[in-house]
Amino acid sequence: MKVAQEVFWRSKALEEMSAQEWESLCDGCALCCLHKVEDEDTSEVFYTTAVCHLLDLDNCRCTEYENRCTLVPSCVKLRPEDVAEFHWLPRTCAYRLVYEGKDLPEWHPLISGRAESVREAHASVQDWYEVRDNEITDEDLIDYVILDDREVGKS
Repeated sequence: MKVAQEVFWRSKALEEMSAQEWESLCDGCALCCLHKVEDEDTSEVFYTTAVCHLLDLDNCRCTEYENRCTLVPSCVKLRPEDVAEFHWLPRTCAYRLVYEGKDLPEWHPLISGRAESVREAHASVQDWYEVRDNEITDEDLIDYVILDDREVGKS
């Protein structure tokens, strides 16, 4: 009888993961690269269809990953100890799912074994992207708000 091996995201807390395990949780959807606007009165966060200019839309990866926070000061570097604070993470974000004690979706590369399964499942930024942030002004960003962002990162 073969015993199923426990996978690291079910057996470890986010803070216990190695750097390699932590990075492998990212499914490559790049939904976190969509700009967001926050309602100053309610603190509610809304996604937009504007994406960071550093994003390679073909592979949904940052072209300057190691230097992204220097090049784009508003870019957030997600760390295990900060996940609880990032309520704006997409509902399908593996970091959020693991933090909430939920399973990864079947299209996640750690489950499917294929990076392209994210895009095939229509779970990536490619289904939302409309404009790059360097193609519009900061004042124009509000025009790209997704009014019903319950669909962003929907599993």
